[in-house]
Amino acid sequence: MANEKVSDVKDVKHGLGNYQQMRRLVLAVLVVVLFLALLFGQSTFPPDTPVHETIEMFGVLLIFLGIVGRLWATLYIGGRKSSEVVTGGPYSITRNPLYVFSTVAAAGVGAQIGSFSGIILFAVLCAGAFHIVILREEKFLKEALGAPYADYLARVPRFFPKLSLYQEGDTGSFKPRLLLTTLLDGLVFLIALPAFELIDGAQLSGMLPVWFTLP
Repeated sequence: MANEKVSDVKDVKHGLGNYQQMRRLVLAVLVVVLFLALLFGQSTFPPDTPVHETIEMFGVLLIFLGIVGRLWATLYIGGRKSSEVVTGGPYSITRNPLYVFSTVAAAGVGAQIGSFSGIILFAVLCAGAFHIVILREEKFLKEALGAPYADYLARVPRFFPKLSLYQEGDTGSFKPRLLLTTLLDGLVFLIALPAFELIDGAQLSGMLPVWFTLP
Protein backbone atom coordinates (compact mmCIF):
# COMPACT_ATOMS: atom_id res chain seq x y z
CA MET A 1 0.00 0.00 0.00
CA ALA A 2 2.80 2.40 0.92
CA ASN A 3 4.58 1.62 -2.34
CA GLU A 4 1.38 2.40 -4.26
CA LYS A 5 1.09 5.81 -2.56
CA VAL A 6 4.71 6.64 -3.35
CA SER A 7 4.11 5.58 -6.95
CA ASP A 8 0.97 7.77 -7.16
CA VAL A 9 2.87 10.79 -5.84
CA LYS A 10 5.63 10.23 -8.38
CA ASP A 11 3.09 9.92 -11.20
CA VAL A 12 1.40 13.18 -10.14
CA LYS A 13 4.70 15.05 -9.94
CA HIS A 14 5.78 13.66 -13.31
CA GLY A 15 2.46 14.61 -14.89
CA LEU A 16 2.55 18.14 -13.51
CA GLY A 17 6.18 18.43 -14.54
CA ASN A 18 5.08 17.93 -18.13
CA TYR A 19 2.70 20.87 -17.84
CA GLN A 20 5.40 23.02 -16.27
CA GLN A 21 7.69 22.18 -19.17
CA MET A 22 4.87 23.12 -21.52
CA ARG A 23 4.52 26.47 -19.71
CA ARG A 24 8.22 27.21 -20.21
CA LEU A 25 7.99 26.17 -23.87
CA VAL A 26 4.97 28.42 -24.46
CA LEU A 27 6.80 31.28 -22.76
CA ALA A 28 9.91 30.77 -24.90
CA VAL A 29 7.90 30.53 -28.14
CA LEU A 30 5.96 33.67 -27.24
CA VAL A 31 9.14 35.62 -26.60
CA VAL A 32 10.57 34.56 -29.97
CA VAL A 33 7.34 35.33 -31.86
CA LEU A 34 6.93 38.71 -30.20
CA PHE A 35 10.57 39.55 -30.84
CA LEU A 36 10.16 38.74 -34.55
CA ALA A 37 6.99 40.85 -34.66
CA LEU A 38 8.78 43.83 -33.16
CA LEU A 39 11.73 43.31 -35.47
CA PHE A 40 9.68 44.63 -38.38
CA GLY A 41 7.15 46.80 -36.54
CA GLN A 42 7.35 50.40 -35.46
CA SER A 43 5.29 52.78 -33.35
CA THR A 44 3.50 55.72 -34.92
CA PHE A 45 5.24 57.72 -32.17
CA PRO A 46 8.84 58.28 -33.38
CA PRO A 47 11.71 57.16 -31.12
CA ASP A 48 13.12 59.79 -28.73
CA THR A 49 9.75 61.56 -28.50
CA PRO A 50 8.22 62.01 -25.01
CA VAL A 51 5.25 59.71 -25.71
CA HIS A 52 7.45 56.93 -27.11
CA GLU A 53 9.90 57.14 -24.21
CA THR A 54 7.08 57.23 -21.62
CA ILE A 55 5.48 54.09 -23.05
CA GLU A 56 8.85 52.32 -23.04
CA MET A 57 9.51 53.26 -19.40
CA PHE A 58 6.03 52.10 -18.44
CA GLY A 59 6.89 48.82 -20.13
CA VAL A 60 10.08 48.51 -18.08
CA LEU A 61 7.99 48.83 -14.91
CA LEU A 62 5.62 46.13 -16.18
CA ILE A 63 8.54 43.79 -16.89
CA PHE A 64 9.98 44.22 -13.40
CA LEU A 65 6.52 43.84 -11.86
CA GLY A 66 6.07 40.61 -13.81
CA ILE A 67 9.44 39.23 -12.66
CA VAL A 68 8.86 40.16 -9.00
CA GLY A 69 5.33 38.75 -9.14
CA ARG A 70 6.59 35.44 -10.53
CA LEU A 71 9.12 35.21 -7.68
CA TRP A 72 6.36 35.99 -5.17
CA ALA A 73 4.20 33.20 -6.58
CA THR A 74 7.11 30.75 -6.51
CA LEU A 75 7.71 31.47 -2.81
CA TYR A 76 4.22 30.13 -2.13
CA ILE A 77 3.93 27.29 -4.61
CA GLY A 78 7.47 25.98 -3.91
CA GLY A 79 7.00 22.60 -5.59
CA ARG A 80 3.78 21.91 -3.65
CA LYS A 81 1.40 22.25 -6.57
CA SER A 82 1.33 18.53 -7.23
CA SER A 83 0.75 17.49 -3.61
CA GLU A 84 -1.61 20.06 -2.05
CA VAL A 85 -3.86 23.00 -2.85
CA VAL A 86 -1.92 26.22 -2.28
CA THR A 87 -4.31 29.02 -1.32
CA GLY A 88 -2.10 31.70 0.28
CA GLY A 89 -0.52 34.89 -1.02
CA PRO A 90 -1.04 35.43 -4.75
CA TYR A 91 -2.85 32.07 -4.96
CA SER A 92 -5.61 33.47 -2.75
CA ILE A 93 -6.62 36.05 -5.38
CA THR A 94 -5.98 34.13 -8.62
CA ARG A 95 -5.44 30.47 -9.37
CA ASN A 96 -2.66 31.16 -11.85
CA PRO A 97 -0.44 34.01 -10.61
CA LEU A 98 2.60 32.76 -12.55
CA TYR A 99 0.64 33.09 -15.78
CA VAL A 100 -0.83 36.42 -14.74
CA PHE A 101 2.56 37.96 -13.99
CA SER A 102 4.07 36.44 -17.14
CA THR A 103 1.32 38.21 -19.09
CA VAL A 104 2.14 41.47 -17.30
CA ALA A 105 5.79 41.08 -18.29
CA ALA A 106 4.80 40.28 -21.88
CA ALA A 107 2.77 43.51 -21.97
CA GLY A 108 5.94 45.28 -20.85
CA VAL A 109 7.80 43.72 -23.75
CA GLY A 110 5.10 44.99 -26.11
CA ALA A 111 5.56 48.48 -24.71
CA GLN A 112 9.15 48.51 -25.92
CA ILE A 113 7.88 49.27 -29.40
CA GLY A 114 6.63 52.56 -27.96
CA SER A 115 3.02 51.73 -28.76
CA PHE A 116 -0.15 51.56 -26.65
CA SER A 117 -1.61 48.88 -28.90
CA GLY A 118 1.63 46.89 -28.57
CA ILE A 119 0.98 46.58 -24.83
CA ILE A 120 -2.56 45.29 -25.40
CA LEU A 121 -1.63 43.01 -28.30
CA PHE A 122 1.21 41.29 -26.47
CA ALA A 123 -0.86 40.85 -23.30
CA VAL A 124 -3.76 39.31 -25.24
CA LEU A 125 -1.49 36.94 -27.19
CA CYS A 126 0.25 35.80 -24.02
CA ALA A 127 -2.95 35.36 -22.02
CA GLY A 128 -4.55 33.46 -24.90
CA ALA A 129 -1.64 31.04 -25.20
CA PHE A 130 -1.55 30.45 -21.45
CA HIS A 131 -5.32 29.92 -21.34
CA ILE A 132 -4.89 26.69 -23.31
CA VAL A 133 -2.22 25.46 -20.88
CA ILE A 134 -4.33 26.47 -17.86
CA LEU A 135 -7.36 24.47 -19.01
CA ARG A 136 -5.28 21.32 -19.48
CA GLU A 137 -3.51 21.83 -16.16
CA GLU A 138 -6.79 22.32 -14.29
CA LYS A 139 -8.16 19.07 -15.67
CA PHE A 140 -5.06 17.26 -14.42
CA LEU A 141 -5.17 18.87 -10.96
CA LYS A 142 -8.86 18.05 -10.50
CA GLU A 143 -7.99 14.38 -10.81
CA ALA A 144 -4.82 14.66 -8.72
CA LEU A 145 -6.11 16.78 -5.81
CA GLY A 146 -9.82 15.97 -5.73
CA ALA A 147 -12.39 17.80 -3.59
CA PRO A 148 -10.08 20.42 -2.01
CA TYR A 149 -9.06 21.62 -5.46
CA ALA A 150 -12.69 21.62 -6.66
CA ASP A 151 -13.57 23.88 -3.71
CA TYR A 152 -10.64 26.14 -4.60
CA LEU A 153 -11.89 26.36 -8.19
CA ALA A 154 -15.27 27.52 -6.94
CA ARG A 155 -13.84 30.26 -4.71
CA VAL A 156 -10.90 31.80 -6.58
CA PRO A 157 -10.94 33.26 -10.13
CA ARG A 158 -8.96 31.49 -12.83
CA PHE A 159 -6.99 34.47 -14.10
CA PHE A 160 -8.02 38.03 -13.23
CA PRO A 161 -7.12 38.63 -9.55
CA LYS A 162 -9.84 39.39 -7.01
CA LEU A 163 -7.98 41.45 -4.41
CA SER A 164 -10.72 41.23 -1.79
CA LEU A 165 -9.95 37.51 -1.38
CA TYR A 166 -6.35 38.08 -0.31
CA GLN A 167 -5.00 35.95 2.54
CA GLU A 168 -1.37 35.74 3.62
CA GLY A 169 -1.31 31.97 4.05
CA ASP A 170 1.74 29.77 4.45
CA THR A 171 4.73 29.75 2.11
CA GLY A 172 5.69 26.21 3.08
CA SER A 173 9.31 25.13 2.89
CA PHE A 174 11.58 27.58 1.07
CA LYS A 175 13.33 26.09 -1.97
CA PRO A 176 16.05 28.39 -3.34
CA ARG A 177 16.52 26.24 -6.45
CA LEU A 178 12.94 26.82 -7.61
CA LEU A 179 13.25 30.52 -6.91
CA LEU A 180 16.44 30.69 -8.97
CA THR A 181 14.80 28.81 -11.84
CA THR A 182 11.86 31.24 -11.82
CA LEU A 183 14.24 34.20 -11.76
CA LEU A 184 16.20 32.90 -14.73
CA ASP A 185 12.95 32.26 -16.63
CA GLY A 186 11.81 35.81 -15.91
CA LEU A 187 15.09 37.39 -16.97
CA VAL A 188 14.23 36.39 -20.53
CA PHE A 189 11.89 39.40 -20.56
CA LEU A 190 14.76 41.74 -19.73
CA ILE A 191 16.44 40.81 -23.00
CA ALA A 192 13.78 42.98 -24.59
CA LEU A 193 15.31 46.18 -23.22
CA PRO A 194 18.67 46.27 -25.05
CA ALA A 195 17.34 44.26 -28.00
CA PHE A 196 14.63 46.75 -28.92
CA GLU A 197 16.96 49.70 -28.51
CA LEU A 198 19.13 48.08 -31.18
CA ILE A 199 16.06 47.46 -33.34
CA ASP A 200 15.02 51.11 -33.06
CA GLY A 201 18.48 52.18 -34.19
CA ALA A 202 18.53 49.73 -37.08
CA GLN A 203 15.10 50.87 -38.28
CA LEU A 204 16.04 54.54 -38.09
CA SER A 205 19.21 53.89 -40.10
CA GLY A 206 17.30 51.91 -42.72
CA MET A 207 19.09 48.63 -41.97
CA LEU A 208 15.76 47.01 -41.01
CA PRO A 209 12.56 47.43 -43.06
CA VAL A 210 9.35 48.53 -41.32
CA TRP A 211 6.44 46.38 -42.45
CA PHE A 212 3.74 47.78 -40.14
CA THR A 213 3.12 50.48 -37.57
CA LEU A 214 1.15 50.42 -34.32
CA PRO A 215 -0.52 53.41 -32.62
